[in-house]
Amino acid sequence: MTLSRDAVRPLLSSAPAAQAASILGAMWAVASSGGAASDADRHTLIAAGRFIFGLQQTLDPDALSSVTPEGLRAALAGSDLADNAVRFLTVMAFVDGVLDATKIAAVLRYATALGIHTRYLDEIAAAARGRLQEALADMTRCNMESITGAPWAGGDVNAWLLPYEGDGADPVLAARFAALGELPPESFGHALWAHFRANDYAFPGAHGGLNAAFSLPHDSVHVLTGYNTQARGEILTSTFTAAMHASYPMAGHVLPVILSWHVGQRINDVAGAASGALDVEEFWRAWAAGAAVATDTFAPGWDLWAVAAEKLVSLRERWGLPAEGLAAH
Repeated sequence: MTLSRDAVRPLLSSAPAAQAASILGAMWAVASSGGAASDADRHTLIAAGRFIFGLQQTLDPDALSSVTPEGLRAALAGSDLADNAVRFLTVMAFVDGVLDATKIAAVLRYATALGIHTRYLDEIAAAARGRLQEALADMTRCNMESITGAPWAGGDVNAWLLPYEGDGADPVLAARFAALGELPPESFGHALWAHFRANDYAFPGAHGGLNAAFSLPHDSVHVLTGYNTQARGEILTSTFTAAMHASYPMAGHVLPVILSWHVGQRINDVAGAASGALDVEEFWRAWAAGAAVATDTFAPGWDLWAVAAEKLVSLRERWGLPAEGLAAH
C-alpha cells in the first residue's frame, strides 16, 4: 500500500503567507551566501514549502526574493516564528554536507537580528572557527541530557551506551526483551523484537546491547516511523525525535546527526559516521510528523511494556501517525 505523503500535517500551515515567504527567502539567502545555490538547496526549499508551510503549489526557489536579516526581523515582528526560522536557516547552512563558514556566519547574523541566542548557535559558531571537536563535545552533552533528563556529569559516553559488558550483564532484562517475540506478530512489542533481530542487535541487558535508557525509546521510534537504521534512516529518526521530545532539539538531536551522517564527522564510536545521507525532502516531513505525534517515547515514565501487546497500526493511528508509518512509500 502506498502511503499518502500528505497524511502528515504541515508544521506551520497557519503561518501567514507573507511571513512564510520571508522565512523561505531568508533560507534562500543563506543557501546562496556561499555561492550559487545547489540543486540540494532547491529541493530543500521545495520540501520546506510543502511540509513546513503547507504550500499548495510547488515552490519555485529561483523565484524567491532574498530576505535580509533586518527584513526578516521586520516580517516576523509580533509573531512566534523567530525560533523556528533560525532553526530552518541553520539546517540550510548544512544541506550541501560541508562546514561552510560563510553560510554559518549568515545564519548568525539572522539570529542576532531576531534576538535569538541559544546553545546550538554557539556550537555552529565554534565549528566555523575551527573548534569542531569542542562543538561536537557540547552536542554530546546536550544529547545525553536530552536522553537522560538530567545534567550530564561527563565521562565516557561509549561506556554509558554499552553498560552490559562483563559484570554489567542483566540477563533478566535481556530475557524480558527476548520475550517480546512471543507476542502476536501485529503487536508493537513483536515489531520491536523483529527490529532487533533484523538488525542483528543484542537486546538491552545482553553483551553488546545498548543501554535500555537509550535503546528502548530510540528503537521504538524506528518501529513507529518505519525508518531504517541506515544513515539516512538514523537522520530521519533523530529529526522526528527532536520534534517529538523538545529537549535540546537542535543541539542534541538534529545537528549531531547531520554532522555525523551527512557531513561525515564521528561523534562517538556507537554512532559512527557517513557522508551525504540527508534526505532533504523526507527530513522536513519527519520534523512535521514528530511535532504532531501524540506521544514521547523519551518522556519520563513512558512505558513500552504497557503498550507492547497493542497492535502497531492501532498505536500509530492513536498517536497521530499514518497507519503504515512514515517510511512506507
